[in-house]
Amino acid sequence: MDVLIHLFVGLHIIGIASLLGGFLTQMKAMGQGTARFVPAMLHGALTMLVTGVILVGLNQADDQSVNNIKIGVKLALLIVILGLVYVQRDEETVDKRLFGLVGALTTANIFIAVLWT
Repeated sequence: MDVLIHLFVGLHIIGIASLLGGFLTQMKAMGQGTARFVPAMLHGALTMLVTGVILVGLNQADDQSVNNIKIGVKLALLIVILGLVYVQRDEETVDKRLFGLVGALTTANIFIAVLWT
Protein backbone atom coordinates (compact mmCIF):
# COMPACT_ATOMS: atom_id res chain seq x y z
CA MET A 1 0.00 0.00 0.00
CA ASP A 2 2.90 2.36 0.76
CA VAL A 3 4.19 2.13 -2.81
CA LEU A 4 0.76 3.03 -4.16
CA ILE A 5 0.43 5.98 -1.79
CA HIS A 6 3.91 7.24 -2.73
CA LEU A 7 3.06 6.88 -6.43
CA PHE A 8 -0.01 9.09 -6.03
CA VAL A 9 1.90 11.60 -3.88
CA GLY A 10 4.36 11.90 -6.77
CA LEU A 11 1.52 12.41 -9.25
CA HIS A 12 -0.03 14.98 -6.90
CA ILE A 13 3.28 16.88 -6.83
CA ILE A 14 3.42 16.78 -10.63
CA GLY A 15 -0.06 18.32 -10.70
CA ILE A 16 0.92 21.18 -8.39
CA ALA A 17 4.10 21.70 -10.39
CA SER A 18 2.05 22.01 -13.56
CA LEU A 19 -0.39 24.48 -12.00
CA LEU A 20 2.30 26.62 -10.36
CA GLY A 21 4.63 26.33 -13.35
CA GLY A 22 1.90 27.54 -15.69
CA PHE A 23 1.32 30.49 -13.40
CA LEU A 24 5.02 31.34 -13.12
CA THR A 25 5.56 31.22 -16.88
CA GLN A 26 2.83 33.87 -17.27
CA MET A 27 4.21 36.26 -14.62
CA LYS A 28 5.85 38.56 -17.17
CA ALA A 29 2.68 38.59 -19.24
CA MET A 30 0.69 39.35 -16.09
CA GLY A 31 2.77 42.49 -15.59
CA GLN A 32 1.93 43.54 -19.14
CA GLY A 33 -1.76 42.67 -18.72
CA THR A 34 -1.69 39.87 -21.31
CA ALA A 35 -1.62 36.80 -19.05
CA ARG A 36 -3.87 33.87 -19.79
CA PHE A 37 -4.61 30.54 -18.18
CA VAL A 38 -2.59 27.98 -20.10
CA PRO A 39 -3.79 24.36 -20.51
CA ALA A 40 -1.06 23.14 -18.11
CA MET A 41 -2.79 25.04 -15.31
CA LEU A 42 -6.13 23.35 -15.94
CA HIS A 43 -4.55 19.92 -16.30
CA GLY A 44 -2.47 20.43 -13.16
CA ALA A 45 -5.51 21.43 -11.12
CA LEU A 46 -7.49 18.43 -12.39
CA THR A 47 -4.55 16.13 -11.62
CA MET A 48 -4.37 17.53 -8.10
CA LEU A 49 -8.09 16.98 -7.58
CA VAL A 50 -8.10 13.38 -8.78
CA THR A 51 -4.89 12.33 -7.04
CA GLY A 52 -5.89 14.15 -3.84
CA VAL A 53 -9.18 12.28 -3.63
CA ILE A 54 -7.38 9.00 -4.31
CA LEU A 55 -4.78 9.78 -1.63
CA VAL A 56 -7.44 10.44 0.99
CA GLY A 57 -9.12 7.15 0.11
CA LEU A 58 -5.86 5.19 0.16
CA ASN A 59 -4.81 6.67 3.50
CA GLN A 60 -8.18 5.86 5.05
CA ALA A 61 -8.07 2.34 3.61
CA ASP A 62 -4.61 1.94 5.17
CA ASP A 63 -6.05 2.97 8.58
CA GLN A 64 -3.96 6.14 8.69
CA SER A 65 -5.45 9.23 10.27
CA VAL A 66 -6.63 11.94 7.89
CA ASN A 67 -7.09 15.54 9.00
CA ASN A 68 -10.50 16.14 7.44
CA ILE A 69 -10.49 19.88 8.19
CA LYS A 70 -7.15 20.34 6.42
CA ILE A 71 -8.34 18.27 3.46
CA GLY A 72 -11.58 20.27 3.34
CA VAL A 73 -9.74 23.59 3.28
CA LYS A 74 -7.36 22.37 0.58
CA LEU A 75 -10.29 21.00 -1.44
CA ALA A 76 -12.19 24.29 -1.16
CA LEU A 77 -9.16 26.26 -2.38
CA LEU A 78 -8.61 23.82 -5.23
CA ILE A 79 -12.26 24.01 -6.32
CA VAL A 80 -12.02 27.82 -6.45
CA ILE A 81 -8.78 27.58 -8.46
CA LEU A 82 -10.25 24.97 -10.79
CA GLY A 83 -13.43 26.99 -11.29
CA LEU A 84 -11.55 30.18 -12.14
CA VAL A 85 -9.15 28.44 -14.53
CA TYR A 86 -11.92 26.43 -16.19
CA VAL A 87 -14.24 29.39 -16.76
CA GLN A 88 -11.49 31.67 -18.08
CA ARG A 89 -9.50 29.05 -20.03
CA ASP A 90 -10.56 30.24 -23.50
CA GLU A 91 -10.08 33.97 -22.86
CA GLU A 92 -7.22 35.68 -24.67
CA THR A 93 -6.29 37.65 -21.56
CA VAL A 94 -7.25 37.39 -17.91
CA ASP A 95 -7.50 40.27 -15.47
CA LYS A 96 -4.31 40.71 -13.42
CA ARG A 97 -6.13 40.47 -10.12
CA LEU A 98 -7.89 37.25 -11.10
CA PHE A 99 -4.65 35.75 -12.36
CA GLY A 100 -2.83 36.84 -9.21
CA LEU A 101 -5.60 35.34 -7.08
CA VAL A 102 -5.06 31.95 -8.69
CA GLY A 103 -1.34 32.21 -7.98
CA ALA A 104 -1.96 33.24 -4.37
CA LEU A 105 -4.47 30.44 -3.79
CA THR A 106 -2.09 27.91 -5.33
CA THR A 107 0.72 29.08 -3.09
CA ALA A 108 -1.58 29.02 -0.06
CA ASN A 109 -2.59 25.46 -0.92
CA ILE A 110 1.08 24.43 -1.02
CA PHE A 111 1.84 26.02 2.34
CA ILE A 112 -1.25 24.47 3.92
CA ALA A 113 -0.10 21.05 2.71
CA VAL A 114 3.41 21.53 4.06
CA LEU A 115 2.92 23.51 7.28
CA TRP A 116 -0.45 22.33 8.65
CA THR A 117 0.35 19.32 10.82
